[in-house]
Amino acid sequence: MAASPKVRAFFHEPTFTVSYLVWDHATKAAAIIDSVLDFDQKSGRTATHAAQAILDAARDEGVKVEYLFETHAHADHLSAAPFLKRATGAPIVIGEHIKTVQKVFKDVFNLGYVTADGRPFDRLVRDGETLKLGELEIKVLHTPGHTPACVSYLVGDAVFVGDTLFMPDYGTARCDFPGGDARTLYRSINKLLALPDATRVFLCHDYKAPGRDAYAWETNVGAEKQNVHLRDGVTEDQYVAMREARDKTLEMPALILPSIQVNIQAGELPPAEENGVRYLKLPLDVL
Repeated sequence: MAASPKVRAFFHEPTFTVSYLVWDHATKAAAIIDSVLDFDQKSGRTATHAAQAILDAARDEGVKVEYLFETHAHADHLSAAPFLKRATGAPIVIGEHIKTVQKVFKDVFNLGYVTADGRPFDRLVRDGETLKLGELEIKVLHTPGHTPACVSYLVGDAVFVGDTLFMPDYGTARCDFPGGDARTLYRSINKLLALPDATRVFLCHDYKAPGRDAYAWETNVGAEKQNVHLRDGVTEDQYVAMREARDKTLEMPALILPSIQVNIQAGELPPAEENGVRYLKLPLDVL
């Protein structure tokens, strides 16, 4: 049987995002996945309360954070990875195809300081690559479709899937962002569903399906095979037709404009201008 990591989840209700502290019980080696920087859009104020809660938990559990993982460049929250890196010294890790996403949004936002070569992320990982977390093995699974750079992290008997899947009663990720593709997502999901049924699945978001009272973010591969968007033998063509029709009805995420320009830079805020103030851009009539 695959080793079983310890997992603590941290739900950020303002953005419906779930971050994770994952560790090897034997060695206390830990990783943080998909952290959140508090951001008040009305005032432009940032804070680190959500990220500090993870650091406090790491201290309480007696673990050492060795990696800061991002499943992709998120469009619904700002990453707190730079704050966590300063606190822990851990490298910020993302899939190698982030370079494609950087190139697209460098032009969308006209960001001259973006190099679009993977920097300032510390490590770019490829499909099938493995990393060690104490006695645990982390396997990188490239699972594009929501974005070209999406990866899932398989840690023992647990897989952290970012935005590919939601709870079985809610569905699957949208594919209408630049570089997204419903057909590609269908194939990525089936890559995940090929894992053993008992594999624990940890999600990056939950929006509560109609009729469900509580937020939820953990399920398993067997349950996801009955996902409302996938069950009853849905074919690839049927899935693509459903997904593309549904995406046309969705509004853009509330924080997509601030989030993307920050997250393609590993969570680094834009450089300060001559007056010492940092500014985010709002491109008009583009998305």
